[in-house]
Amino acid sequence: MNLLAARLDHLFQFGVLAVLVGIQSAALVMQYAFGELPCPLCLLERLAMFGVGFAILEAFRNGFRERLTGLALLFALLLLVVGARQTLLDIAPRPGHAYIGSPVLGLHMPVWAVVIALVLLIAYALKIAVVGADPAREAGPPVVWMATVARYLGYALLALIAVNALSVVVQCGFSECHTFGYRLLGGAAPPGG
Repeated sequence: MNLLAARLDHLFQFGVLAVLVGIQSAALVMQYAFGELPCPLCLLERLAMFGVGFAILEAFRNGFRERLTGLALLFALLLLVVGARQTLLDIAPRPGHAYIGSPVLGLHMPVWAVVIALVLLIAYALKIAVVGADPAREAGPPVVWMATVARYLGYALLALIAVNALSVVVQCGFSECHTFGYRLLGGAAPPGG
């Protein structure tokens, strides 16, 4: 049973990491291909998702530990708080302050952040309830193909973090980001921001 629980845990962590890399990649495509500039709260939501991914990456690199599950849960809670705050700020559109960006499948990024955070929290709760906090610790490393692909997903995550960090510096400089007066590519403010 320990080996089965460990393999399920590895598969769960791998799946979450792959989905987070996909979400962050899609966010960058929307940013650069469609000119969808992220607002400051959107940047915090990205940071929170990177935090969850980083905790999983660390688990694959250095062994699965309860503290890394706790770290992932803390970043998921941060994502929920920031997403809920932004959703509540923008829930009633008012002049000069509406949802920034185009909807994806009918939902804007702040609402997606709440959905993603709730899915992460529920998934981690179910994982802990079904297979335990970190059964993989006793069972050894994940299967080779999963560890290899997770390593490449980790490289992709680190590249996404670097591109996002560089984008933030270009967008905001070395001071605070504001929803008005972005300096990115000509200094035009984003629509609705």
